Amino acid sequence: MVAAVLAGLSLLSLLTCGYLAWGSRRGGAGEAPGNLLGEDPAAGAPRSQPHIIFILADDQGFRDVGYHGSEIRTPTLDKLAAEGVKLENYYVQPMCTPSRSQLITGKYQIHTGLQHSIIRPTQPNCLPLDNVTLPQKLKEVGYSTHMVGKWHLGFYRRECMPTQRGFDSFFGSLLGSGDYYTHFKCDSPGICGYDLYENDNAAWDHDNGIYSTQMYTQKVQQILASHNPRKPIFLYIAYQAVHSPLQAPGRYFEHYRSINNINRRRYAAMLACLDEAINNVTLALRKYGYYENSIIIYSSDNGGQPMAGGSNWPLRGSKGTYWEGGIRAVGFVHSPLLKNKGSVCKELVHITDWFPTLITLAEGQIDEDIQLDGYDVWETISEGRRSPRVDILHNIDPIYTKAKNGSWAAGYGIWNTAIQSAIRVNHWKLLTGNPGYSDWVPPQAFSNAGPNRWHNERVSWSAGKTVWLFNITADPYERVDLSAKHPEVVKQLLRRLSQFNKTAVPVRYPPKDPRSNPKLNGGVWGPWFKEDEKKKKSDKSRGTNKQKKSKNKKKAN
Repeated sequence: MVAAVLAGLSLLSLLTCGYLAWGSRRGGAGEAPGNLLGEDPAAGAPRSQPHIIFILADDQGFRDVGYHGSEIRTPTLDKLAAEGVKLENYYVQPMCTPSRSQLITGKYQIHTGLQHSIIRPTQPNCLPLDNVTLPQKLKEVGYSTHMVGKWHLGFYRRECMPTQRGFDSFFGSLLGSGDYYTHFKCDSPGICGYDLYENDNAAWDHDNGIYSTQMYTQKVQQILASHNPRKPIFLYIAYQAVHSPLQAPGRYFEHYRSINNINRRRYAAMLACLDEAINNVTLALRKYGYYENSIIIYSSDNGGQPMAGGSNWPLRGSKGTYWEGGIRAVGFVHSPLLKNKGSVCKELVHITDWFPTLITLAEGQIDEDIQLDGYDVWETISEGRRSPRVDILHNIDPIYTKAKNGSWAAGYGIWNTAIQSAIRVNHWKLLTGNPGYSDWVPPQAFSNAGPNRWHNERVSWSAGKTVWLFNITADPYERVDLSAKHPEVVKQLLRRLSQFNKTAVPVRYPPKDPRSNPKLNGGVWGPWFKEDEKKKKSDKSRGTNKQKKSKNKKKAN
């Protein structure tokens, strides 16, 4: 009965949004050129390595997809997920840089040095160069690798750029956010610059005032049209949407004028445009002969931000927190190669798992000396087998120690509970320190013109609390803290945290560098650290020292 109702709603959504069948022509967010006849130019060609299309949305809330009960229509995502495998026990990190670094390396933040916050535009910091990346491993086995969208893994030197980290081509932004039309970003007053790149150069020629979701989709279509589908391709599409600033073309507001909350209304329009864009990407995959041998993975990078229109209901918390609302994500896999299509995977899956999973699917090799934190979960997703993963280190951030009442005593002498950390082992989840904004934000919180916190469900914890324990399987909404009831479980998880912490590398979070100001770089955000200059200075100082030594020798003689 429930399935029939959902099917009816899905059909209604398709009709009201005006979405056509996959083989039909659809305009809007990156319309593919030419007609779509459903022909496969690569039909009959011998292919084994699958085409891999990884689509990463930005700040999409857990509830903000049609099949999770949202009022925002997402017919494309609903259809792709329904025909694929929905990941309903899927975790990412609570912010942009951490999720992207773990996706591209298969390693936890504590093993790359990026365990604190995000990479800021003015920081001389990037994903450490000694980390092998997913596109580099795929290139080794013959893949053409392309990235379109948001990078946010650092750019202070050229070696940090996407084209130096394994991508054959890059079109997108280097920073974490920016204007969707002008592609300008101000990090602070007077520190502003342009942020749209093609490969290693500012893409001034492509700046035609096009909304970024549509512009990125058009670029994806161009890549697919020009590539030979008989050769494997890895396409990483990291959309800017639905991250703030809240901007969308006017026609996408059509179905959401009844939403009084202006942020929610804008967010809904942005998500509607994103959904249409993904429809057009799928049409292009079919048109140019990739679809039958493709794997499409869809994921959000973190939870939604209620103050910016996102909803994680009924989960607790928001983006930037280690409550479920910050780290449990919308995710699914759609592929003709799946064995159990139309199913739901409730096994534990984490964003680090894509690295070994995709390399294995691509018939690549994972070097023994690469200490991965991810697992190959393809059989879990495709065949419904048990996940090899039994735990997730959500993070240990030794810099974030804002829990004033945290102490070693509160951590039974095992762990300093002032440190912000979170870990999941089987059914249990432990949080220490200050996990972040902890309200539940129900849909009615968006009913007024501004975010009305009176609608939020809030819990006043006893003063000085720095440890929480939940049975996430039984209590996915984190309503019943069991830390006092199960102290032995708390101790076990604290010991596990301590074990992980012994393997951590030092945190990379340098102070801002004034040389990063775009005014010093032609008005563009881009690499500012010059290796040659540093070398010249060191060479000069060495030369000066040599001269001094020779003079001293002459004097001695």
